[in-house]
Order: sequence, then C-alpha cells, then structure tokens
Amino acid sequence: MAPNSKRTADKKKPAAPKSRSKPAFVDNKRGVENWKQVSEWLNWRGIEDLECITPDLAGVPRGKMMPTSKFTSNTSLSLPSALYRQTISGEYPEETGNFRYDPGDGDLKLMPDLSTLTTVPWESDPTAQVICDIVDSEGKDVEYAPRNVLKRVVSLYEQKGWRPIVAPEIEFYLIALNDNPDYPLQPPVGRSGRTMARGHSYSIAGVNEFDELIDDIYHFSEAQGLEIDTLIHEEGPAQLEINLRHGDPLALADQVFMFKRTLREAALKHGIYATFMAKPMQGQAGSALHIHQSVVDVKTGENIFCNADGSPSSNFFGFIGGMQHFVPRALVMMAPYVNSYRRLTPDMACPVNNAWGYDNRTVAFRVPGSDASNRRVENRLPSSDANPYLALAASLACGWLGMVKGLVPDSPTATTANEGTTVELPRGLLEAVSTLESEPAFSEVFGAEFVDMYSGVKRGEFETFMQVISPWERQYLLLNV
Repeated sequence: MAPNSKRTADKKKPAAPKSRSKPAFVDNKRGVENWKQVSEWLNWRGIEDLECITPDLAGVPRGKMMPTSKFTSNTSLSLPSALYRQTISGEYPEETGNFRYDPGDGDLKLMPDLSTLTTVPWESDPTAQVICDIVDSEGKDVEYAPRNVLKRVVSLYEQKGWRPIVAPEIEFYLIALNDNPDYPLQPPVGRSGRTMARGHSYSIAGVNEFDELIDDIYHFSEAQGLEIDTLIHEEGPAQLEINLRHGDPLALADQVFMFKRTLREAALKHGIYATFMAKPMQGQAGSALHIHQSVVDVKTGENIFCNADGSPSSNFFGFIGGMQHFVPRALVMMAPYVNSYRRLTPDMACPVNNAWGYDNRTVAFRVPGSDASNRRVENRLPSSDANPYLALAASLACGWLGMVKGLVPDSPTATTANEGTTVELPRGLLEAVSTLESEPAFSEVFGAEFVDMYSGVKRGEFETFMQVISPWERQYLLLNV
C-alpha cells in the first residue's frame, strides 16, 4: 500500500549535522559493523537515547535504556539471570524436575549485535535500539537464551555445509481497547464507523478499514529495515497477516521480534490494541506463525531439496520425515501457552495433525507449488504467540534431525486433513512439556539446560493458569453439580 503523500510530507527527517559528511553506510539496512561506525551512525541521526534489548523465553523485550554517550563509552551491561526463570505473568515457579534457580541470581552480560542497530521511529525523542546476545561472566554464550538457541541450531546446518532459508508469515488481530480482562475482546471500529461482524479473507476493503494504521506500520517498518513482502486481511474480523521476505533464520527472527513490538506501538498510536494471542476471540480463527523453510548447499548455492534433474531429493523427504516425527515432541516451543491449544482444535481451519501434502492447507506440513529451485516446506503448526527464535529453532531442528537420521515420511495427503476429531498432537500445555522433556535428541540440538529451564517455566505458567476460575466453570458448574 502506497504511503499517503500528505502524511509523509508532514513527517520530515531532521536535517543532518552540517559539520559531518554523511557516512557511506548510513542507508544500509544492516550496515553498521564496528563501534566507530556506531558513533557516526548515532551522531548523524542526533540519537539521544539507546535501548539495548534482548528476548526472554516468552519473546518479550528485556533490557536497559541509556544515553547515547553511555552506550558508546564501552559500558558493561548486564541483566539478572532470574529473568529467564520468570513466567509470562511475572512469577517465579517452584523448582521441579531439573529446573533449578541460580542461588546468587548472578548477572548475565548484554552483548550488542551491531548489525541490528536501528531507530525507534515511534519515540518522540531521537531514539535507537539494538538487539543483544546474552553471555556469562566469561563471555560464553548462555545456552538457554532464545537467540543463542537458534544460533545453536543454525550451527548444526553449517557443520553439514548447509544454510537454512526461512520466510515467516505472521497473523494477528486488531482489537478494541479493553481494560477489563473479564470482558470478551471485540474488533475495533474502522474508518467506516462500524466493526466487522465476520472475517473477509483477502478483502481489500477489510484492509482499507485501517488505512492510516497500516501506513504507520509501513513507515515504522521501513525506518527499521523490516522488509514486509505482502499484507492481507485474514479470516477473522480485523485479522491481518504480514509476510516477510525469505532469508537467514537469525535475521528473520530478529525481524519478527521487532515487528511485533512495532505493530503494538503503531496500533496504540491509533487507540486500539494489536495482539498475537493464538486465540483471542471465541468462535473465530486463531493466529498462526507459518514458517516456510528450504536449505541450500553453501558451496554450490543449490537447493538441497532437489536432485540435479529437479526431482525431490532424499534430503527433502528426510526433512519432512523429521517434521512429522519430531515436531509433535517440540510443539511447546511453537505453541507455548494454554491459549495456544485453543487454536489447535478440529474444524477451525487449523491443522491438528502431522500430515504433509502438496499445496494442501489442511495439513501441518505443506509443500507449496513452485519450481524446483524454490522447493520448500511450510510448517503451519506454530502460533503467532510463539517466541520467533524458539519457533524457528524448533522447526529447523526437527527438519535437520530428519535429514541426518534419514527418516522417511508417510505418503502425502491429498484430502482434507483437519476435519473431525482426529488429533495427532499434544492437546494441552502439560502434555506438550512432557513430550519435549522425554525426547533425548532435543538435549543435543537445543541444549539440556534450555530444555530444563523452558519446561520448568511452562509448568509454572500452567499452575498459575489453574488458579483462575473461568466463565465456563461459573456458567455450567455453579448450579448444576
């Protein structure tokens, strides 16, 4: 959608300092590589404050904000390790199984990835942000930090001479402001002055209901180097989907991480919420994080899912076999909350199976129609509430395991696979946690410390959920039992 020229004209970029020439790399999307360039980049834009952020287990940005001068003075930045043992509700669960606390709550260091340095376009004062890696006091990667989990999985591909390529598709809802969590969520009022009663898949009119918000989403994204491919209206009322361009898994996880924050800020500017809950409204479609995946040979640049004659390769079938065998065991990394499993229910336009097929949207693992060089596998199971680093790590790890173990998938499904009551996946959070812990291969690909910590936090979140009495219980149990 083309930006509105009048609104664009009203938002002029501040003039560059006359005392400095423009750095050559200043317009590159990921061009900052060293601290000298950082200083030039910040000075050119007149940046006053800088946010050092990193994703926690939930994918929530954590970090510190500081003046630019402090950031460029080689200041040591740290966070307490307890942040990675905290539930989404901010509580610290009991120690269970192999889940343990650091008795001293020692510090972990923030190490800025300078290639992610970008502006924060919604702030009134000139502000920048940078994504940080997490290391311990000796400079060693912390195994359970989500960004490091994904790096670990990508390194497994590198050891084989392979490079994974991904393209995420992120669904989300726009929601009317709601300050009482006991009230059901409602779609917001659009420019027509009305709310949508039901979804309008691929409706241009549905997208146009929120033209000004979408303009801001594009402006904010462009300012941060987030490469949006397409935007569509999805099945639910005021449910949209953003497709990102394919590329390196870590770079794309960074983009999803930043895009979620960007969308929430843009929506709040227009007096509405944006939510990535998997199932925010009863009776409406859930929101997914579909992941398209392919793998290329580093030396040749060729897609390893294809033979020389263009036919599907053994690696292609091994990748699918790995998805079928291991994804149900890693599902809690792609469907991390109680609410996630409300999306994974039959007859709700969501795959509740581990089937695969060619251009079949009712299966978990879809092979889209394409030429041989673009042969890929789409994982349709992850929900949009997932931490993008962990969802990508889990999906790629399952495919890698299938290739190195030579797994063979079953026959492709050509019929409708998501109707009825057949479910081939964990039906709830605790079951999904147990399957993650019980798979020995995951300690190798994700790290045992991550599996233990993630499982402990998820069990803690379930116990917190069990303290809440739902409307269903009050409706059907109050006077009937």
